[in-house]
Amino acid sequence: MYPSEIVMPMKAEMTEGGFEELLTSDSVDAALTQKGTSLVFINSVCGCAAGSARPGVLMAVNNSTKRPDHLLTSFAGFDTDAVKKIREHLMPYPPSSPAIALFKDGELVHFIERHNIEGRPAQMIAQNLIGAFEQYCN
Repeated sequence: MYPSEIVMPMKAEMTEGGFEELLTSDSVDAALTQKGTSLVFINSVCGCAAGSARPGVLMAVNNSTKRPDHLLTSFAGFDTDAVKKIREHLMPYPPSSPAIALFKDGELVHFIERHNIEGRPAQMIAQNLIGAFEQYCN
């Protein structure tokens, strides 16, 4: 588990951007069974989370004409029960952090794994997500 003094500023970056934290397995199940679209960001301490994933996710939600109904986040290596439960909803994909998932009416419709984030600029992540928002969000 990572120390809170390291994690809290990275969590705050997402909550200040309008994301709701999922901290328990029950909150994950409740959130992911909601009607509509839910964007779930599994946050991480790694460099690709800081350089590409977090800025790309925030860029996408702030620059798209269509947005997910629910913006959700949980932190790998910190919110362990919640992340474990999110990963159950992401099966058959292997565990990945950071990771970005879009659900529609509880069904996974778009997923970006770590290997699709590493080495890519935030703008590319944002464009990928905006395309998914256009396809799946109202």
